[in-house]
Amino acid sequence: MSLKFPVLASMAIGISLLAQPALAETKSAIFAGGCFWCVEKDFDHVAGVVATTSGYSGGTLENPTYENHEGHREVVKIDFDPAKVDYATLVGIFLRSVDPTDAGGQFCDRGHAYSTAIYTTDDAEKAAAENAKADAEAALGKPVVTPVEAAGTFWPAEGYHQDYYKKNPVRYKYYRYSCGRDARVKKLWGKAAHHGIEGF
Repeated sequence: MSLKFPVLASMAIGISLLAQPALAETKSAIFAGGCFWCVEKDFDHVAGVVATTSGYSGGTLENPTYENHEGHREVVKIDFDPAKVDYATLVGIFLRSVDPTDAGGQFCDRGHAYSTAIYTTDDAEKAAAENAKADAEAALGKPVVTPVEAAGTFWPAEGYHQDYYKKNPVRYKYYRYSCGRDARVKKLWGKAAHHGIEGF
């Protein structure tokens, strides 16, 4: 009799675990769009996106840091639920949240580290990215210079960069406004600009 209740409790736990819905399988997209704080902010509010992580990619330097990430771009890894949003949609949103006609950086941030790029992991992603670029060129009537490159190692940025816009809202908003990011995106894309940008 003394074993009756532990056995029942064990059975109840087992049934409870079986009743839990399976966790959704997520995929990742990696985009370089200038300041990674801003890219995080723009994608955190996209339906189907479950997490964003600022980091560095595209270069050969091991363990890059904010002080030394030569050869790398600032990037954001976007984890998403493919049942709710697909990769092609995310690429389209990305291109409409940056200036993909600028090869020298983004807005007030200049140089390779702040230039745009789409990193792909397979042929399907590459095709989707190239199609999105062609669509963007047709919409803008000018060349889109954002390269599509094979994804390499993603290096997460330091902790203080993660969710910077949440941790330091005043500094973040001042930086974003003074850098002219949203003004340029709105001027370039008009009503097609990604609705996640500040004040849009």
